[in-house]
Amino acid sequence: MTQPDNFGFEEEAALLKDSARKFFADNFTTDKLHTMVAADFEPERMSGCHWDAALWQQLVELGWAAVAVPESAGGLGMPLSAVAGLVEEVGRAAFPCPLLATLNAVYVLAAIGADAETALTEIAEGRTASLATINRDGAWDAALTEVVCDAGTLSGTAWFVQDARKVDRLLVAARNGERIALYWVPIDAPGVTVQPDAIVDLTRDQAHIAFDSVAAEPVCADGLPALQQAMPAVWTLLAADITGAAEWQLQTTVDYANARQQFDHSLGFFQAVKHPLVDVMIHIDQSKSLVYNAACAFDFEPDEAARFAHMAKASASDLAAFASGRAVQFHGGIGFTWECFLHLYFKRQTHSQMLWGDGPWHRARMADIVLGKVA
Repeated sequence: MTQPDNFGFEEEAALLKDSARKFFADNFTTDKLHTMVAADFEPERMSGCHWDAALWQQLVELGWAAVAVPESAGGLGMPLSAVAGLVEEVGRAAFPCPLLATLNAVYVLAAIGADAETALTEIAEGRTASLATINRDGAWDAALTEVVCDAGTLSGTAWFVQDARKVDRLLVAARNGERIALYWVPIDAPGVTVQPDAIVDLTRDQAHIAFDSVAAEPVCADGLPALQQAMPAVWTLLAADITGAAEWQLQTTVDYANARQQFDHSLGFFQAVKHPLVDVMIHIDQSKSLVYNAACAFDFEPDEAARFAHMAKASASDLAAFASGRAVQFHGGIGFTWECFLHLYFKRQTHSQMLWGDGPWHRARMADIVLGKVA
């Protein structure tokens, strides 16, 4: 099967993306973000979970939390290329919310099939969820989970759970005999303890979650094939978030370079400033093309989805570091201050760069696909 023109990004997808950009421009300015998440500048502050639940509820009512849920479960069933456009705008606004975590869970549940219909319906009705599949080493491989299911109860700890303090449900990977099964667990179930992590990103929260004889509802007895099918969507959407945030970093830096005067010229007059900013723009275009190529492959070329998603996340992870470095550098001294909004995006991009694998990790997985695994 070949890819359609324009990566299958149809008029409906463009309308969703434009609506999201207008929504955040009208309702969630960067000034509001800074006031929300950066009010406390003390380095010894406790890990916070700052977000606007009322504004999130407006997104739910607009149907954005259900864009990826299949129509059979009450969702909109939109293609990944359309969902990537929405996530790109979330990244541009750095909006603290459980959308990305919930979408990740949706793609795994959708890969399970009919047994996950009830969980998908809950998400379509407004519930939120996050994946709890990773061990303490951050191996990004659910087969190495530390959680064990014995006699119908879960015990152990899941690490690197995203937006854990914003979600209602967890999709937990647990070893059950020889297999890795998946379980649907309420975040407030007896025996579940959410232990917040201290992370650099102020726009997200992360936690490791301890399970102590937690009664669990199985949704899939053999979860690894479903996770393998869904992970290209997870990597692609995080790469889309990075490209959206990088576009904010570039536009903000260009605006500053045009406004700041030095030697009777704007900073942007000088080649030492303008050329690296063009390099950022080129890297953004490269990553964005790879994101939509990967999304289109997930929709139309599933055999190529993993390879293209590794390419997209590898490029986006590099972009996260490059765009952040240029943005801070070209703001000069003010770029290092707490009052300058740049640090919010620098920290979000640093978190995104490493989450679900950095550039070298994805290139190594891509080499495994192209060349075969090295013994």
